[in-house]
Amino acid sequence: MLNFIDSYLNKITMYRLVLYFLMVLVIVAVVFSALGILAFKPLDLIFEVLILLVICWAANETFSRVFKVPANVESVYITALILALIITPPAASGAGYFSSLMFLFWAAVWGMSVKYILAFRGKHFFNPAAFAVALTALTINQSASWWVGTLSLLPLVILGGLLVTRKIQRFELVISFLLAAAVSIVAFSPSRSTPFVLIQQILMHSPIIFFAFIMLTEPLTTPPRKSARIIYGALVGLLFGPNIHIGSFYSTPEMALLAGNVFSYILSPKEKYMLSLKAIKEMGSDTYDFVFRANSRLSFKPGQYMEWTVGHKNPDSRGNRRYFTLASSPTEPDVHIGVKFYPEASSFKRTLIALKPESEVLAGQLSGDFTLPDDPKKKLVFLAGGIGITPFRSMIKYLLDRNEKRNIVLFYSNRNQDEASYREIFEQAEQRLGIKTVYIMTERDGHLTAKKITDEVGDYKERMFYISGSHGMVVAFEKNLKTLGIPGSQIKIDFFPGFA
Repeated sequence: MLNFIDSYLNKITMYRLVLYFLMVLVIVAVVFSALGILAFKPLDLIFEVLILLVICWAANETFSRVFKVPANVESVYITALILALIITPPAASGAGYFSSLMFLFWAAVWGMSVKYILAFRGKHFFNPAAFAVALTALTINQSASWWVGTLSLLPLVILGGLLVTRKIQRFELVISFLLAAAVSIVAFSPSRSTPFVLIQQILMHSPIIFFAFIMLTEPLTTPPRKSARIIYGALVGLLFGPNIHIGSFYSTPEMALLAGNVFSYILSPKEKYMLSLKAIKEMGSDTYDFVFRANSRLSFKPGQYMEWTVGHKNPDSRGNRRYFTLASSPTEPDVHIGVKFYPEASSFKRTLIALKPESEVLAGQLSGDFTLPDDPKKKLVFLAGGIGITPFRSMIKYLLDRNEKRNIVLFYSNRNQDEASYREIFEQAEQRLGIKTVYIMTERDGHLTAKKITDEVGDYKERMFYISGSHGMVVAFEKNLKTLGIPGSQIKIDFFPGFA
């Protein structure tokens, strides 16, 4: 069952998964309202959703053209649906109908504006939906009700939230938030109820689960490194408690998240870059090295990844954004990414391969912990499958340019020699640094096995293993290591959200 779920999740982007989940939530809410389970009429919710979708789309198109930045259609729909799930539909809100419509209008406009106006070097740092409802509360005295936090929707919220969190691998963030929120709620509650009862009430009758899985985990406003994400989750959790206040100013879910966003922004890379295409080089069978020129030198660690946006008309279900590991080293003037193309390529990849020299793409959201250990004496084994070689190309080129020797053995698995990329870099590394590369051609040699690893690496139990490749390859490689008794603490897996 888990293999089926993983197979499906790997076929869609993280953004598309969130969008589908929110759509299902809205549809179920419409059905529940028709059955009288939710306290508003189905047409009221449908009307609210349509209003928010139209205004968010129009506002985003306007800001995109004014600021000359590619529009991300998925984020427009995601923000609109989140607003619909946390703002009570007009007829059921208790406020006047006109007043409620103005609330929806300003929430949609401000939700879109934050990505363009409150941005530094192209990077926004507030969650759009949270910023929108926080600002409406402060300016027009209209607040989000967070009606999605109802017991009837809780099972679906948990199921969808787990799928999203599994997709983006942010369980440490969600767990740190929930634990900190539980401490805050119990410590500052004036109720005499037991801690167990308090936590049970919050879990069953508040938006905390939706907030944790959907709002908190937005990649653009979370720290890039795991340790910082744990602190970020704990900070937001502590502020999430309903009785946290300064004087008469009480914290709300959106204010807690915005405070965390500020913390995250301080720790996160600030830049987005407009990169111009310099060249496209074929490296192997349907595999290409894209070389981009940057206006300023990118600051990153070898092995990290970035989000790439290629604007194009009529994007397919996989959208106009992808995450690609940087194949280049920080020591190189140009930016390289390695891309594998398959027969039924997405509209994104079709547009990418058709780019002409000097065409511009947008890159940002630098992230990733799949980097070299600080200790240069640590012995390493790199396991790469197919295009999963890109982070190792970045690391090894970095070591070459710095003339830094490290004890590394690289296993590089492909179907045949035509699919192997960046071989000249690895040949140089073997000659100059003693970094050994073992090529596994599955059509000739079979798959990489535990025996092949032990035959080449006698001291394998002393080493840290790095694994990068397709999901199937990573699972197979990790299984081999477990048969050798390698503990999880000695295994690092390359991960980036979304479908590359």
